Amino acid sequence: MTNKKKTIKDIAKLAGVSKGTVDRVLHKRGKVSKIAQEKVEKILKEIEYRPNPIARSLKENKAYRISILIPDSEIDIYWQPAHEGVKVAEKEFGPFGIEVKIFIYNPSKKEDFYRKSIEAINVSPDLLLMTPLFEKESFQISQTCKENNIRVGLFNNHLSTNKTQIFIGQDLVQSGKIAADLIDKTVAPQSDIGIIHIDKEPHLLLKEQGFKNYFDNKKSSHRILEAKNFNSDVQSKFKQEIEQYFYDNPNIGALFITNSKAYKIAEIVSKLMKPCTLVGYDLVPKNVSFLKEGKIDFLIHQRPKEQAYLSISHFAEFFLFGKKVPLQNLLPIDIVTSENVDYYIN
Repeated sequence: MTNKKKTIKDIAKLAGVSKGTVDRVLHKRGKVSKIAQEKVEKILKEIEYRPNPIARSLKENKAYRISILIPDSEIDIYWQPAHEGVKVAEKEFGPFGIEVKIFIYNPSKKEDFYRKSIEAINVSPDLLLMTPLFEKESFQISQTCKENNIRVGLFNNHLSTNKTQIFIGQDLVQSGKIAADLIDKTVAPQSDIGIIHIDKEPHLLLKEQGFKNYFDNKKSSHRILEAKNFNSDVQSKFKQEIEQYFYDNPNIGALFITNSKAYKIAEIVSKLMKPCTLVGYDLVPKNVSFLKEGKIDFLIHQRPKEQAYLSISHFAEFFLFGKKVPLQNLLPIDIVTSENVDYYIN
């Protein structure tokens, strides 16, 4: 037998009891005689009955609240697709009782991150989703959530201090290895290779680690320079420091830029008229423009829209269906060139 078209009325008729009795058995409320309960349970077993959690949540007006802590895309355009992913998930799951409340913080100010984190917790959500750009503060927030029985999920980057976290994103160490492989295959032998962090964040060190690991485990004629961080707040100073870096390292054949700001380097390198392979991250408009012009060679696509969408959908399916949330969901690492970039942005 199948339960696809079985209603409470059908079950009541098969069991020889009232609809009210079936309802009380299904929802475990009210008194039911032992004989009536056994009749209903026998029919439920025969038809392999499975409850519909969406229908139940609608009927009971049950809502699940998700707070999502995400950087301001007007300050860092990398996050714009992630905001779009949140909206897609909100539209898809909102009708079934999933309430998403967004808390936007300045990605360069840890005090703003912490303040918005407290606001996100104070609405008493069932879940806090966050991009933990600030390690110490993120750990404190996750501990506060644990004390208040609030689930926590992370996307884009994870915490090195938490080994049991739920994380949706990419394997950052592996993406660094892929960047190293691209450079190793395209740069002339005996070239110097630089690792550049622009406005460094802790998770970028994982990409650096993967990059270095690749060359540590491979015999190569390339010389890997010590990683260097540049602050881009003051453009004139940033430009001067990059030019000085090239002057101090005249044998540079390639640069690995560990975040979405490769275009800032490409603007300067193109004016220096110096051949240099550039590998960076993310399909922000300026990166795409320089990629098409041949001033950036490769971009690694981190799928921020998909990361944000999956972060919500995994937990929405958990709340609605009881579906298990994966401890980690590591997304594919896409290598984007001038020849295939339009397939990603159109």
